[in-house]
Amino acid sequence: MEAVKLVSSDPSERRDTYRVAYIIHFLLGAGNLLPWNALITAVDYFAYLYPTNHIEKVFSVAYMTSSVVVLLVMMSWGGWSKTTLRLRMNLGFSMFVMSLMIAPVIDWASSSTKLKERPSGAYGLTVAAVVICGLADGLVGGSLIGSAGKLPKQYMQAVFAGTASSGIIISMLRIITKASLPQTPKGLKISAHLYFMVATLFLLCCIVFSNLQHKLPVMQQYHQSLPQESTLCSGTKFWAVAGKIKRPAIGKSLTAFYVPQSITRAIWAATARLLFYPLFIVCLHGPKWMKTEVPMVVLTFMLGFTNGYLTSVLMILAPKSVPFTESELSAIVMTVFLGFGLVGGSVLGWFWIL
Repeated sequence: MEAVKLVSSDPSERRDTYRVAYIIHFLLGAGNLLPWNALITAVDYFAYLYPTNHIEKVFSVAYMTSSVVVLLVMMSWGGWSKTTLRLRMNLGFSMFVMSLMIAPVIDWASSSTKLKERPSGAYGLTVAAVVICGLADGLVGGSLIGSAGKLPKQYMQAVFAGTASSGIIISMLRIITKASLPQTPKGLKISAHLYFMVATLFLLCCIVFSNLQHKLPVMQQYHQSLPQESTLCSGTKFWAVAGKIKRPAIGKSLTAFYVPQSITRAIWAATARLLFYPLFIVCLHGPKWMKTEVPMVVLTFMLGFTNGYLTSVLMILAPKSVPFTESELSAIVMTVFLGFGLVGGSVLGWFWIL
């Protein structure tokens, strides 16, 4: 008699064997932010090549703006929802690979042996690489977070744990490549090339992982039980879901350690981070004991910790605070507004120059 395989309709009863799906979401989350971290961590290399340009600020505005543009297109163009998640992920990671390889290709194509003697249009191509990276970020980030929004909470937590780890991975890679070569222009060039190529290999692995996750039995079970209605639609639906996200989430959610039970608490905690502004001002202009390194290190650590933690908390809670059919859209809504904040911060950074 033919054996019958029973598939439970209760998501809590499904098993992620060896946590493969969780690990893949973690790695894809790391791959989503890895190219940007790679470009911005190599700012010493780009600053040496283009000393008269404000590399950090130009990169930030170019990257954040292009990323938000893609997210807005995903929201407003109904035809976008007809593309598959697999296609968007493959296209996005391929664009990531292209953006990271532009700088080494420019060096290899240059006939000059001197690093600073750049071919015509090299700076424009470098900025274009950052724009491509931002477009890919909007495509991959919006698709990955939107997809995770429909799944159980642990997969969204995995994505954001991965994005947090990407900075550590890139920093360690940059330290290793710089420490292993002499601190000369030639050494800087070789270390940057090695750095970009290793990061590119990681992204190629992410392409494999993004295609593999669709074949995992646990992912097939989840997607078979999801409603087929697409939530990527008009701007009216976008703002309607944005309004619903303000409602408190019901039930307890867990991230790496602890998650508040409602979005309201998380929003108040995020708003309280404005207190970092006067605290940093006190460190600059306050009493002598506040001008030492220890208070500044503590505040900087807390600023980064609360940013990562509260972002993850809000992204986990938001999709669960709206009807299930709108969970994917709500996750992308959150990503769009996160992008607005990053663009605003990048633009405001120019005031210190102007």
